[in-house]
Amino acid sequence: MVKMSREQLYRRIDQAEEGEWESLKQLAEQSPWRQKFHIQPEAGLLNDPNGFSFFEGEYHLFYQWFPLGTGHGMKYWYHTSSTDLVHWRNRGIGIAPGGPFDSHGAFSGSAIEKDGKLYLMYTGNTRSREWVRHPFQCMAVMEPDGVITKLEQPVILKVPRGYTDHFRDPKVWEAEGSYYCVIGAQRLDMTGSAVMFRSPDLRQWHFAGEIGTSLKSFGYMWECPDYFEQDGTGILLFSPQGLSRQGDRFRNIYHSGYLIGSPMNLSSREFQHGEFRELDYGFDFYAPQTMQAPDGRRLLTAWMGLPEIEYPTDDQGWAHCLTVPRELSLKDGRLIQRPVRELEKLRGAKTEVRTVVNDQSLSIAELAGDAYELQVEIRDEGADRFGIEFRAGRLEKTVLYYDRAEGKLVLDRSLSGQSFALKYGTERKCPLELKDGALTLHLFVDISSVEVFVNDGEATFTARIFPEQESTGITFFAEGGRVAFDALKWDTH
Repeated sequence: MVKMSREQLYRRIDQAEEGEWESLKQLAEQSPWRQKFHIQPEAGLLNDPNGFSFFEGEYHLFYQWFPLGTGHGMKYWYHTSSTDLVHWRNRGIGIAPGGPFDSHGAFSGSAIEKDGKLYLMYTGNTRSREWVRHPFQCMAVMEPDGVITKLEQPVILKVPRGYTDHFRDPKVWEAEGSYYCVIGAQRLDMTGSAVMFRSPDLRQWHFAGEIGTSLKSFGYMWECPDYFEQDGTGILLFSPQGLSRQGDRFRNIYHSGYLIGSPMNLSSREFQHGEFRELDYGFDFYAPQTMQAPDGRRLLTAWMGLPEIEYPTDDQGWAHCLTVPRELSLKDGRLIQRPVRELEKLRGAKTEVRTVVNDQSLSIAELAGDAYELQVEIRDEGADRFGIEFRAGRLEKTVLYYDRAEGKLVLDRSLSGQSFALKYGTERKCPLELKDGALTLHLFVDISSVEVFVNDGEATFTARIFPEQESTGITFFAEGGRVAFDALKWDTH
């Protein structure tokens, strides 16, 4: 991958050389790893989901986008919309940077409806000639016809005293007749935190103070905070940077997780909570954002990627995608993630396989494919290790297996195809106790990714994989014992 200079990274799309954007799109179209059913950029780099909302009969989802390459440069908000959370329509640029308060990028933010309009609150990124960062919290307003207009002045002009210029990603909500937003921040002692602002009208914002958690020194920056309440419980999501690995925890470069506790006291901002839990056990999951659907469901999507990692598509004109939308619920003090039920609309041809594997590997030809939904119920009858190999070829395979001795479910991408991010390892593990010897796995496999939902959403693994096109096989295996597999597969269309 050719490294871009600062000047190249901070160009707007209207500053592209003649034919540059068209050739980048052509290059991306030829990539063998373009996804079939995930949101992905036409070309360029996608990262954080933004402005996830429902307005005028449609779901709206924006994402961070740098159009002129696959580095993290001048960020736009790109706009997509859907009536069903499955089929997404590209709407083009939602917020373009380049004004006095977002001269170096329209960074992440969120959306809320008020008085028949959709308000988009985001961080305007600016840099001085000396490359000193000055963040502003800005607002844009989308009319029912989809036209978006930026307010001329920021709604939050300054970083409050006590915090550095790492101050971004407002997530806004309404409660008790007022509007609130939580913003990711870094204290002057270089520790991460989240702060709260309050507003009567989305335009005049007042600094309320820091959210009172028990995490006084937990990484050096908290990105993309998101607070919501569900079933009488307060939940704070955020993506801390700078955590050290702890066994199987915190294995990626950066992490995303949540705190669960009593509803936050909006006056004192005190939040009594339990331990920080990671949202996903996989390799590629960051910057999640939630919204409340019209039917009351709490939905989540995330960037299926990570900062500061080079991916195999980087030299193919594009980078990254978003996860499928997930529905959140609570169980035993933990968040459960399930794929939204609307994804059943993707189901095409159905295949059913029932088999027993006894200390062997069995290739299941009728389950082969490169983009599909797969549900597998597994009943263990004493095997030491058992699982599934998928996107398998002569020299490639991605492996999901249970190890009885360790009591863990393992996702192994050491042979998944083109390797990357090797510094952070090729396995991810989740502690798992079999219930009556049973395990259910629900996989959404796309051309260059897999999302695994374990035991009806009690755990998830999200990962990018980059196998050869001919690596489409599936194998069920068991070592040291006998296992029964009941599988349902739907080709996606």
